[in-house]
Amino acid sequence: MQQIIDKAAQIIRTRCANGSYAGQYCVVAQEELDGRLTASVITPAKAEGIAWVTFCTGLGANKSKRALRDDRASVCFAADDYNITLIGRIEVLTDEATKRENWYEGMEEHFSGPDDPNYCVLRFVTRAYNLLVDWNEARGEL
Repeated sequence: MQQIIDKAAQIIRTRCANGSYAGQYCVVAQEELDGRLTASVITPAKAEGIAWVTFCTGLGANKSKRALRDDRASVCFAADDYNITLIGRIEVLTDEATKRENWYEGMEEHFSGPDDPNYCVLRFVTRAYNLLVDWNEARGEL
């Protein structure tokens, strides 16, 4: 099982912007403001294995509004040979250090810089996972 977790962590790491916009995406599922479920595509900024993933967005964006209303979320990375589903909690961070640490090339198309008051970071923390990597499956809780 640890081998599947390690490989999932490696996949997630390659799907993050990690300092520059690389056109990488995953799906975040949250509860919409009216109670319906919704899923949206977003670029992950950074990750620590399967333990946590961060995303850059705006304070006025629907993802941020949803997270402030209800912190439950799920993140999914998928391709032909894997499906990495993480279930957990998401929070909105606005401290300057976190914003600077997660800033990556391409964000300037949306914000004036890491000190832009509308720019924020969503931090997703995994509580449970369902991993399918190379047709091997692992499920568990962190």
